[in-house]
Amino acid sequence: MTVVLIVVLVVVGVLLLLALLGAALASRRNRAGAPAFGQSLAVVDRQLAHAIAADRGWERGALEASARRAFSERRPGTAIAQLELVQIVDEPGTDQDVAVFRVVTSSPRARASRLTLRRRDGAWYASALEDER
Repeated sequence: MTVVLIVVLVVVGVLLLLALLGAALASRRNRAGAPAFGQSLAVVDRQLAHAIAADRGWERGALEASARRAFSERRPGTAIAQLELVQIVDEPGTDQDVAVFRVVTSSPRARASRLTLRRRDGAWYASALEDER
């Protein structure tokens, strides 16, 4: 082997080592900031959902009443401790409108679910109810 080849291999090895260390440090930093980022993103999503609902003239009380009714139809006898509007999808027309709620039950093991409402002929109905993990 020539000296030039050895120098090139050493430089490539050092660069690879630096790249691996940089990736490990970036991954560690992202993991450390993930909870705070998730919380701030959730706050922004809720604020946006509230702003759109208020701006578009959707009546919040009727929307929440529909969510409570839809939840009780799917989970009879389960009391709601907290109902939080988390997303609004307002497409042109009313039959494409979607409202997503986070529902927390008041059972001993409080569970959270994601309730998706859609609108048909001006009336809200539940299209999905999924338990959060």
